[in-house]
Amino acid sequence: MKRYGDIVAVDAVDLTIDDGEVYGFLGPNGAGKTTTMRMLLGLIRPDAGSVRLFGRDAEHRTPQALTGVAGFVEAPRFYPYLSGRKNLELLAAFDGDGARGRIDDTLELVELRQRAKDKVGGYSQGMRQRLGLAASLLRDPRLLILDEPTNGLDPAGMRDMRILIRRLAERGITILLSSHLLAEVEELCTRVAIIRAGRIVFEGPLSEMHARTPGGNVSYRLRTTDQQRARAILAATGGVHGVAAADGDLTFVADEPTAVELSRTLVRDGLGIAALVPETTSLEEFFFELTEGAP
Repeated sequence: MKRYGDIVAVDAVDLTIDDGEVYGFLGPNGAGKTTTMRMLLGLIRPDAGSVRLFGRDAEHRTPQALTGVAGFVEAPRFYPYLSGRKNLELLAAFDGDGARGRIDDTLELVELRQRAKDKVGGYSQGMRQRLGLAASLLRDPRLLILDEPTNGLDPAGMRDMRILIRRLAERGITILLSSHLLAEVEELCTRVAIIRAGRIVFEGPLSEMHARTPGGNVSYRLRTTDQQRARAILAATGGVHGVAAADGDLTFVADEPTAVELSRTLVRDGLGIAALVPETTSLEEFFFELTEGAP
């Protein structure tokens, strides 16, 4: 828990992240994402509860607890009058543990080696974000905490950052990713947690979110050569629920075996099937369902 006066910013948040996964951390502005990430990085202390990183107590054993942990919250900060390499050298001097020897490889990985001698004040926003990632990688992290890593980037910069995050995940680095770009989270993450008003309202794999319908059923969209007859057949079929018209198609909810049998029935009755496709809940729809309206 973290409280600011009468405001509870984070309350009963419980996250368990598996090794090597890219884990999305989502929520509207003010929901508690950044506060949670600050606690994980030891920048602020919780008022109650505990933070454990690889089994170590992050509150009482900092900096030892942060061994193998790196990242940035909001935007990374550097000395603008120094070069990218010099900024990394200063950080490496604080980190020790061979960090200086990783500078060249890290600059190569984030594609900044050719601009390493240039002053950071002349870097684009995308270059600064990549330098922030390079600074984090100097620590040779097992866990990388990234808060809005594509914030302020143009489409090309966003694409490059996503490619880089995938590369890091392929190297076995566990990544906790906060982003307000839901399509980005769907593209990169395997599991997500959604926080609202300081509490987790959903935590699980994206596949579970996509398939979320009552009773494990699936929502289908149907288009045939005779929609009126098709609707009558749907209404008479056991296990089919929620039949409705939508943009000239018919929608209904059923389990997969029922949908398969329904397609056979439609064909036996002489109807041509132009489309019978399952519909999935998008992350955007799911996010707004959980975070809008009264708590």
